[in-house]
Amino acid sequence: MKLLLVEDEPALRSTLLESLRQSGYVVEVAPDFAQAYEKIRLYRYDCVLLDLTLPGGNGLDLLRALKTENAASGVLILTARDTLEDRIVGLDLGADDYLVKPFHLSELNARLRAIIRRRQFQGQHHIVFRDLLVWPEQAEVLVRGEPLTLTRKEYDLLLYLLANPGRVLTKEAIAEHLCGDAVDTADSFDFIYTHLKNLRKKLQEKGADNYIRTMYGVGYKLSNE
Repeated sequence: MKLLLVEDEPALRSTLLESLRQSGYVVEVAPDFAQAYEKIRLYRYDCVLLDLTLPGGNGLDLLRALKTENAASGVLILTARDTLEDRIVGLDLGADDYLVKPFHLSELNARLRAIIRRRQFQGQHHIVFRDLLVWPEQAEVLVRGEPLTLTRKEYDLLLYLLANPGRVLTKEAIAEHLCGDAVDTADSFDFIYTHLKNLRKKLQEKGADNYIRTMYGVGYKLSNE
């Protein structure tokens, strides 16, 4: 899952970044309003972790812009503001949840997982697609009841496809989702083909149907047909 962390305090930003990446998320950061606004205009995120007090602007204005530009993204507000009015305004503007600083990293992760479940998998703790069963919180994949071993990138790719069944995903969108900001340094998107080929091979070796379809000249999609 791809996250945007909008936080201006360097020490907290560094701590959150390390913790989230250790939990397996692809994380981009924005330390101020201007950089955060640019990123939400250009890229898609599964969830945005948003501080309200930012250099150069108000986090609530960023939330308004986010819901205009990219309504599909979840939003978890992280702030020292603890008034009822601030919470109501943030939630009314479309935030999914509100976490007051200071907070425990375990609570942050639990709320983040809940937002992603609600946003992408109808609140379910597991995902069923044809002969696949996936438990995202355990990063466990079963094909016809048999465990499937995947690399981190293969697993992230599978989860991204499962979150977008039937939708054509371009190589650019997949690369951005898997690598975040680091995709800008890539010479080509050939690594996407390699991950897809390996994922298909592992699925078919377990007896799964070939439901990852290539849309030539466009991208790839997970097919129900």
